[in-house]
Amino acid sequence: MRRRTKRIVLSAALLAMLLPGTVRADEGLLHALFGRHKGVEPVHIAAYDEECGACHFAYQPGLLPRRSWKRLMAPEALEDHFGDDAYLEAPVRDEIEAFLLDHAADDSWYKRSIKVRRSIPKGEAPLRITEVPYIRRKHADLDDARVKDNDKVRTLANCEACHRKAAEGTYDDDTVSIPGFGRDW
Repeated sequence: MRRRTKRIVLSAALLAMLLPGTVRADEGLLHALFGRHKGVEPVHIAAYDEECGACHFAYQPGLLPRRSWKRLMAPEALEDHFGDDAYLEAPVRDEIEAFLLDHAADDSWYKRSIKVRRSIPKGEAPLRITEVPYIRRKHADLDDARVKDNDKVRTLANCEACHRKAAEGTYDDDTVSIPGFGRDW
């Protein structure tokens, strides 16, 4: 048994060396090769939570690919951020952008981020979470009464309204409760 374990570990290390760029530097080798978390990686820097989360839900970076975050964080895009001025001073903007790019769906080992990544055609860079094909499919059966006409929801972009553990990166069906409808969706 011990010999087999050594072979597996050595094979994993060799595979990692042969596939440069597939393992993020901050991930352990065995976790990167064999481990994967459910949901998406939670937000863990204060600047992003304070600056972006002050106006809307602080969407986890793993909900969009790097190319989308680059477009969203461009200075001219922030000056007209969906109709609002979200201008940030360079040092803060750079810190937030680095976080978003480093934790985007492109390299994530989180289950939902992988599904997000696989659903977006190469070259496309959705600017809204609600434009991601995977997310659109997951919400396709929801009628207007549960979303648009629901005063406590109004839009699919209001993740926290129904996904009770969204801030933790958990979007499982068993954590969904639509205001006024409960789990009947």
